[in-house]
Amino acid sequence: MEKRTEDLGNGVYIIDLHDLDQWGRTGAYVLTGGDITIIETSASPSIPYLKQGLKELGIELEDVKHIIVTHIHLDHAGGTGLFLQSCPNARVYVHPRGNRHLANPERLMKGARAVYGDDFDRLFDPIIPIDEQRLISKNDGEILDIGNSRTLTFYDTPGHAKHHFSIHDSRSNGIFTGDTIGVCYPQLLEKGLEIYLPSTSPSQFNEEDMMRSAERLEALKPERIYFGHYSMTEKPQNVFQQISYWLPQFMDLGRRVMTESPEADFQEKTTLLSEKMMKLVMDEITRYGVSIQPEALHLLKLDMNVSAMGIIERLSLAE
Repeated sequence: MEKRTEDLGNGVYIIDLHDLDQWGRTGAYVLTGGDITIIETSASPSIPYLKQGLKELGIELEDVKHIIVTHIHLDHAGGTGLFLQSCPNARVYVHPRGNRHLANPERLMKGARAVYGDDFDRLFDPIIPIDEQRLISKNDGEILDIGNSRTLTFYDTPGHAKHHFSIHDSRSNGIFTGDTIGVCYPQLLEKGLEIYLPSTSPSQFNEEDMMRSAERLEALKPERIYFGHYSMTEKPQNVFQQISYWLPQFMDLGRRVMTESPEADFQEKTTLLSEKMMKLVMDEITRYGVSIQPEALHLLKLDMNVSAMGIIERLSLAE
């Protein structure tokens, strides 16, 4: 089994979870030096990679105390129930709006099936309910002391989803942002190109909330951003600038599709918007003379399609 575990400094490690069978797509963060804390698990097919990464770090599953999910979308939290079965001393921390869905994931599964269709089982099965006694909700501003003079502060950050919080780490002055302020592509970073794109997937995307959340996190003056997809940057200002750059353009493209193709159905509008968003991003990449690899191209197309779905849904509801 391929391993990809990286020391990010400040007692933070990332384990590549090979989500979607892709390297550099979704990561689990492991905080050490106090109570062993894991942020994000991805979906159930990723759990063997998470366990292997912990083994590589010399961490026993019995030593895991805290498992945190930024939000309950299955590519971040779908494998939590399965992983928890192997962690007898751990509890799971989740946004108050997500708590009941981890305890009873039926609606969560139904929504994901609508997005992923026939690929659902391959990507996410199994999804294990979590005993409510092992679930802890964290409200805005609440703190978790994980020992060794390290505290985590939870911030309600809707926009990508209503059930989303971001977590500030006192030791690294970094924020684990899930999907709040976008997606990082390490496949492009390796080429020297920083591209951070907003994640506007259905069904609770709200562009105004997303920008307010970004502004709130920027006001904390973090030194690092830890993305759900994928890895860390020590240039947070670039991230905040790019969400302000890309999100309005994506929304404008969505409005254009809605205006120019009023009779098209949802899927047709999604396809039209996805193509326009992809062209916009590829024009930017081409401008820098970067040769994009097939795996990065695949992920960009996937993200543009899912993000287009969220934008079209958002604009349709606003009509």
